[in-house]
Amino acid sequence: MRALLPLLSVYSWLWMAFILLLNFCAVVIVGAVTIPFDRGRYIVGRTARIVGSLAVRGNPLWHFSWSGPVPADVRKPYVVVSNHESNFDPFLLSYLPWEMKYLSKKALFRIPCFGWSMAIVGDVAVDRGDKGSRGNALEGCRRVLKNRVSVLFFPEGTRSRTDEMLPFKPGAFRLAIEEGVDILPLGLAGTRDALPKGTWVIAPARGHVLIGEPISTAGLTLDDAPALTERVRAVVEDLRKQARDRAA
Repeated sequence: MRALLPLLSVYSWLWMAFILLLNFCAVVIVGAVTIPFDRGRYIVGRTARIVGSLAVRGNPLWHFSWSGPVPADVRKPYVVVSNHESNFDPFLLSYLPWEMKYLSKKALFRIPCFGWSMAIVGDVAVDRGDKGSRGNALEGCRRVLKNRVSVLFFPEGTRSRTDEMLPFKPGAFRLAIEEGVDILPLGLAGTRDALPKGTWVIAPARGHVLIGEPISTAGLTLDDAPALTERVRAVVEDLRKQARDRAA
């Protein structure tokens, strides 16, 4: 298998490029039909995630899966929080059977096809080095929630260079308290192995995302945000450990 990795990697990169192009075409067509009456852009977003998951389903080196309790009402808005292992995390999260908008780096929206699709489906851009951009991004997240769609945060802010989770930033938790919505924790594992650092050669990887139980913010104030942040981080850490066992 190791001798075949370069050849399989070439195929995998070409396959992903094809899927990104296919995804863009799909969201343009579906978006043109549905966005006028679907203010939350749920349908076009769901289309994008389903098509995006084909990038993994057609890759012989990767096996991604999910488990855990799916929200009973997929249109009930949550602030979803997950640990962050790899740029391939969105491919794993696209396996989940409901739509949510991603809070993502502004630079990603400039990537041809990939970033254009993100803009069409209503993902939220943020430039973390720009205070004004952060405020605009939170307003964008509020609009998403008001349209009965969940919004996904990676509260570490960036990928950890080690196997240890980074501290969680409080923005997602302050937003959940202010908007009175529950937090839905996710723990993912395995995507870090998909592309070893310093090489273009894709490696075999088994990714898994585990859905946790919702965490209520009822009765909390912004003064409770630090404690809530640490509480949810501990839950995500435990989910991540369980996901790693299920991926193995």
